[in-house]
Amino acid sequence: MNTVLITGCSSGYGLETARRFHAEGWTVIATMRKPREDVLPRTDRIRILPLDVTRPESIAAALDAAGPIDVLVNNAGVGLLGAFEATPMAEARRIFETNTFGVMAMTHAAIPRFRARRSGAIVNVTSSVTLAPMPLVAVYTASKTAIEGFTGSLAHELAAFGIRVKLVEPGYGPTTRFAENAELRVEDLIPEAYAPFANPIFTAFAEPAMVTTEADVADAVWRAANDGTGQLHFPAGPDAVALARAA
Repeated sequence: MNTVLITGCSSGYGLETARRFHAEGWTVIATMRKPREDVLPRTDRIRILPLDVTRPESIAAALDAAGPIDVLVNNAGVGLLGAFEATPMAEARRIFETNTFGVMAMTHAAIPRFRARRSGAIVNVTSSVTLAPMPLVAVYTASKTAIEGFTGSLAHELAAFGIRVKLVEPGYGPTTRFAENAELRVEDLIPEAYAPFANPIFTAFAEPAMVTTEADVADAVWRAANDGTGQLHFPAGPDAVALARAA
């Protein structure tokens, strides 16, 4: 029986991905910064572990508790929406700590386990902001674009050890908690001078032509984790697929 460890499972894409792998018969290690037992079925194929990807000791403890895994899904992330000019550099660094260095730290810790077995897969969840420039998400885009480059390079060097490395790029998911983990409110990151520019964008966000659902992302992660070809990119959701084709 295969085992997957997924980061950021308390809600959104991570939670739905955990449900999908469980439905497919896998054992699921669902990790959360603040573990919640009420969001997933109580079965012997689901284990919920605490994990903060910004803390090395937390990563080590989670991997030790998990035991052997076949797939690592780096899904944990935080959103940030606002004008770059109004974004404190301390907040930018905080976003990178989770979205960029957290993914790298989890991957760094897991590689020796996969390499010893000469098998396994690492799936990094980024965003469709890496497929086309989008306004008011400069810091978030930078944090996710870094992982795109990281993953592409890593896929080459780990292939020699039988380890597959993939990217899943979700589109706009209005039902997710995109910016709820941000320490600053969107209102505080839109100076008055930016309001004429930002207001039409927020209107467009409220009435999107296409959206990505949690199930779209769970399906893309499932396909990426089980893909035996050299495909690197897996856009998730109709909007992300359209952007990928245009690119």
